[in-house]
Amino acid sequence: MRVMVLVKATEDSEKGFFPTPETMAMMEAMGKFNDELEQAGILRTADGLTESSRGKRVAFNGSSRTVIDGPFAETKELVAGFWIWEVKDMDEAVAWVKRCPNPMPGPSEIEIRPIQDISDFA
Repeated sequence: MRVMVLVKATEDSEKGFFPTPETMAMMEAMGKFNDELEQAGILRTADGLTESSRGKRVAFNGSSRTVIDGPFAETKELVAGFWIWEVKDMDEAVAWVKRCPNPMPGPSEIEIRPIQDISDFA
């Protein structure tokens, strides 16, 4: 089963990345974790995202399209980074997330969502 593992944004991540000893230590720990995921054969891709002030949204309403510039409100609803994993089941994904170093300087959340496959619609 493929899952998308979403690192939720925080007020700190929305300020942008600044190389401090704390952030560099976090990046090093995350790099080691990514190496473990790769060695276990479950990592498909992983990336961090820039702060939402550098992003855009496109709102759809019928044939109308409206472009909305960031930053976006409700930081807790934003995504700061993601992985795509191939795991045997949700329990395995949860076990790996529990091993993950905290991706933020303070409290943070990681969300796991199964990726739909065409066979889900059969």
